[in-house]
Amino acid sequence: MDMEHIYSFGPISDQNADALILGSMPGRASLAAGQYYAHSQNVFWRIISELLHLDPVMSYESRVQALKSSRIALWDVLRSCKREGSLDSMIESDMQTANNFHQFFNDHPQITRIFFNGAKAEDCFNRHVLHTIDAGSLRYTRLPSTSPANASIPYSRKLESWQMIASPCQPLTLMTN
Repeated sequence: MDMEHIYSFGPISDQNADALILGSMPGRASLAAGQYYAHSQNVFWRIISELLHLDPVMSYESRVQALKSSRIALWDVLRSCKREGSLDSMIESDMQTANNFHQFFNDHPQITRIFFNGAKAEDCFNRHVLHTIDAGSLRYTRLPSTSPANASIPYSRKLESWQMIASPCQPLTLMTN
């Protein structure tokens, strides 16, 4: 079966961002909606709403603006890949193309904290991006994936792990998922 060649979205960011959350590649529901984390069972926006004290039913555009106002950028590591379905495990390893992080970090020099939404985002970043950038001032943390495929970790533990995004002075630790 031929896997579908898919493309990610542009970043959500502004020039004041000091933190970057990275996913791997949007799933089918997100691609269809043209929105990050659009799958109804993905808890990304639920967590962000709690961390930033947002109304959980606010519009997507309002959530995007709230991220920007909180100096948080959002993007995916991969610009394109081949994948059947929505699972990260189905992304073909030899058909991945990373986004242009060299340019992104030049345009966003205040970013010092990078948070990976799950292991696949971290793995793709380490494989495709890390060797192409000056990573001297960047600090990395893998957080539990917000994907419904990561149901083995309870929501309360995910929320607790993700709290460091809203607390820049908190020491960063590696969370496994």
